[in-house]
Amino acid sequence: MLEMLGLRTDDERVYLAMLTTPDRGVSELCRELDLPEAAVRESLDRLADFTLLRPSLTADGSYRPVAPQVGLEALLERQEHKLALRRQELAVSRAVLALSMADCREEPDAQPATVEHLLGADAIHSRIEVLSHGTDIECLTVMPAGAQPQSCLDARRPTDRGILDRGGRIRTLFHDSLHDDPVASAYAAWLAEAGGVVRTTASLPPRLVVMDRRVAVLPLDPADPGCGALCTTERGVVAALVAVFEHSWATAVPPNPHPSRLTAVERDVLRLLGTGLTDEAVGRHLSISLRTVRRHMSALMERLDAGSRFEAGLKAARNGWL
Repeated sequence: MLEMLGLRTDDERVYLAMLTTPDRGVSELCRELDLPEAAVRESLDRLADFTLLRPSLTADGSYRPVAPQVGLEALLERQEHKLALRRQELAVSRAVLALSMADCREEPDAQPATVEHLLGADAIHSRIEVLSHGTDIECLTVMPAGAQPQSCLDARRPTDRGILDRGGRIRTLFHDSLHDDPVASAYAAWLAEAGGVVRTTASLPPRLVVMDRRVAVLPLDPADPGCGALCTTERGVVAALVAVFEHSWATAVPPNPHPSRLTAVERDVLRLLGTGLTDEAVGRHLSISLRTVRRHMSALMERLDAGSRFEAGLKAARNGWL
């Protein structure tokens, strides 16, 4: 059963055995399950990575099983998170493919191309600037995760202000780590004060701008911004991209108004590290990169003025953040 959630047959056998008798040691599991010691230890490590086992509170170096209704729910949430990200990636990939096919049409009586290739940050910003002047209903934007150049965000302010002054709406999605970037955080605060609506999410779609639900700008390759962008008015493609945005928007939340508090991702990182998991295991559990885990932890230690991860956990608990 657990194979559907990413575990192996041996992992399931070890987990079920520990549920029956939680204080079983490695040697006892080997004898009962007829497995070599290396296989049992590998399963124990994997079960810990999936948070189905946690370090024992009474016996150093031992594990205790997590109740199925708790552990399996966390596994299901992890799979749902991965599926949501995959659906978003597929939707964007489908849109890019549709754009490429439309751009390559060579029929003599075909309609004028509705796809424009934009190369370089200046060309992309100039096109968005022109499009924003014709936008008076709504602008949907997905901002990329990670640090944002001050110049790029400063350049957005006049176009955003113009849309809002004409009575248009702006909805913008940021990653949950927004407040870790002072430049992006300041821009988000300015936008919200100006009348835009800002939300954050852990499942951020690729970068995207949609104007009045009739024209969209998206990166040619989300993994490589230097490849340029595509601008399209293909109705089917724009509708698909709007659906991707709305799916994420529905589960996103307003930015935390108290930067001294933890985001959901930070809380999960701190909690999982506190159970004894490695940075790599935490990253796998939350479907984020090793670099992101360490960036979150570094930011938390700095904010809490903690000299170690253990101290950060103690201070976060003392502050009531966990």
